[in-house]
Amino acid sequence: MKLFETIRNIWKIEELKTRILTTLGYILIYRLGSYVVLPGINPNELGNLQDQTRDGVLGLLDMFSGGAFSNASIFALGIMPYISASIVIQLLGMAIPYFQKLQREGESGRRKMNQITRYLTVIILCFQAPGYIANLRAQAPGAFISEGWGFTITTIIILTAGTMFVMWLGERITDKGIGNGISLIIMIGIIARLPFAVAAEFASRLESGGGLIMMMIEIVVLFFVFCGSILLVQGTRRIPVQYAKRIVGNKQYGGVRQYIPLKINAAGVMPIIFAQAIIFIPVTFSGFVDSDSATGFVSLFANFTGFWYNFIFALLIIVFTYFYTAITINPTQMADDMKRNGGFIPGIKPGKKTAEYLDTIMSRITLPGSFFLALIAILPAFAMLAGVDSSFAQFYGGTSLLILVGVVLDTLQQIESHLLMRHYDGLTKSGRIKGRSGNAY
Repeated sequence: MKLFETIRNIWKIEELKTRILTTLGYILIYRLGSYVVLPGINPNELGNLQDQTRDGVLGLLDMFSGGAFSNASIFALGIMPYISASIVIQLLGMAIPYFQKLQREGESGRRKMNQITRYLTVIILCFQAPGYIANLRAQAPGAFISEGWGFTITTIIILTAGTMFVMWLGERITDKGIGNGISLIIMIGIIARLPFAVAAEFASRLESGGGLIMMMIEIVVLFFVFCGSILLVQGTRRIPVQYAKRIVGNKQYGGVRQYIPLKINAAGVMPIIFAQAIIFIPVTFSGFVDSDSATGFVSLFANFTGFWYNFIFALLIIVFTYFYTAITINPTQMADDMKRNGGFIPGIKPGKKTAEYLDTIMSRITLPGSFFLALIAILPAFAMLAGVDSSFAQFYGGTSLLILVGVVLDTLQQIESHLLMRHYDGLTKSGRIKGRSGNAY
């Protein structure tokens, strides 16, 4: 079979084999760390905390941390503080000249921005860690073996160090392994919840009398949503570019037509991650309350199936889709590159007119892409309203499904590049797997 032949080919490439084994090793360290309970906490008294994180916004946060949140683990805060810091830095890059200058400095500027992001992550953790401790004390007061300021300060330091270590693991995977490290860590956390989610849904259906038939219907619906997510991640519109004929010496250059693939969803899953991080902020500053005990403004963001939560969530996704597309795709630079290489879009003047045309096309294809992205993001709420178990409903769309699709395609694309570069068959017949073009964490 082609699959086994491909696996053998992967094993023959020493560099690729080393990268895959390195990635698996770092992921194993992360998963083991998610079960290491904070010092001074009795893990047998965490029942209320685990009940609190079965659904709602805290369920999402627990899913992103791979269950570390509900385990009161040293990795309980996961990678989300780093993502929140990254959002802030990227927003500052749109408004503050100093950060705009760093963005134009290339690799050195990127390193400086990464350093600033790390510092900001520590500042965010100084707020989130006390909030986590306060929520843990409210939900599981019997779990505290130790008390006092010494215990609190030590726990804050451990939670901060845990998140920074997870961030370091992600960077090591990106540098030494395969795929994008931060994205893989998030994906592994999501996959870790899948067996428990399927078991909970199956048990729920047996109790309600639906049994296997309803379970099969749900799986079929999930399959179609999964296919729709793949189309959203891979969908493109091709723009024809004609290159003028040039003769240099005895060689002819140009005179051919090529295509620019403009992605319908150029921002990938980042708008959903950004929007989710923004929604986590009110819950964080209120001490990680659940939807039942939340009041006032915070209750809007704690009620996962509520109208205002999903409306604001969808609106933020649409806004961030345009924002992230704007900072990742520069029509003016694309037009200048085409003009410099003797290319032009048939019927469009090179230069400014080409940039305006590309900007118009991007705006038109981003609009339906952003609406479809928002629709998939809020599908879990509809699934829960239809009676699907909350943990299993997360896989009907939202952050979970799109991250799974995007990260898997991105990682497979890198593996296929290694295979094709060494003249082995790829993972598909066409030899082309479209990833997210680097738009990942």
